[in-house]
Amino acid sequence: MIRRIGLIIILLVGIAATMPVSAASDCKNIVYKSLPYTVCTVDISDDLRLWYSNDQGEGYGSFRAINASLAAQDQMLAFAMNAGMYHADRTPVGLYIEDGKTVTALADGGTYGNFGLKPNGVFCITTDAFQVIETNAFRANPPACTYATQSGPMLVIDGALHPRFLADSTSKYVRNGVGVSANGKTAYLVISNKRVTFHQFGSLFRDHLKTPNALYFDGKVSRLHAPNLNRSGAGFSPLGAMIGKVISKP
Repeated sequence: MIRRIGLIIILLVGIAATMPVSAASDCKNIVYKSLPYTVCTVDISDDLRLWYSNDQGEGYGSFRAINASLAAQDQMLAFAMNAGMYHADRTPVGLYIEDGKTVTALADGGTYGNFGLKPNGVFCITTDAFQVIETNAFRANPPACTYATQSGPMLVIDGALHPRFLADSTSKYVRNGVGVSANGKTAYLVISNKRVTFHQFGSLFRDHLKTPNALYFDGKVSRLHAPNLNRSGAGFSPLGAMIGKVISKP
């Protein structure tokens, strides 16, 4: 019996050694204040990227298209989600930087839907930190972002919920967004698995994930690709910008 148990352990270790780097624990389902969410956690040492269009200028539009592109480099998505609002032609609303190249410029936002629910902000990935920065603060002192996407509204601003979020709001949608740890080394990409208010969604970041700053990505069209949860939201229409963690294929 002891020899058999030992053999099983050796086999399990061998199987684990052939698995792709940590896709299994990236995304987890949680319940916070009786509401279900999926939280995907990423470290600054991970390969987190943004995608909008390919080398021919054609929008990817789906997680499947990104995975097909990555396959040529023997890579794949560990997880991904949509990453900001977009116009009818799927161009990003506001600042969008991909692999160091600015595709669209920083925008005020005007009264453009939730983007215009100010303050809005920017999620920025530099070589050594994740940041969520309010738009005016970003304009005054822009960091060197390798990747960045602008969206709105801010969910959490320096530890406080957006001032226009109402605890008794009746406006509920499936929503997704991103929050960053105080030291900038961890980002939490979250999607609600039920319709929630802005107040409920922002509270998750502030009170549960303890992120001093968090940014809304979108609602209604919010989608998640999480293979470890046997989940990949295809939806009925192409997406604009998307964000995801890249790993080597097994």
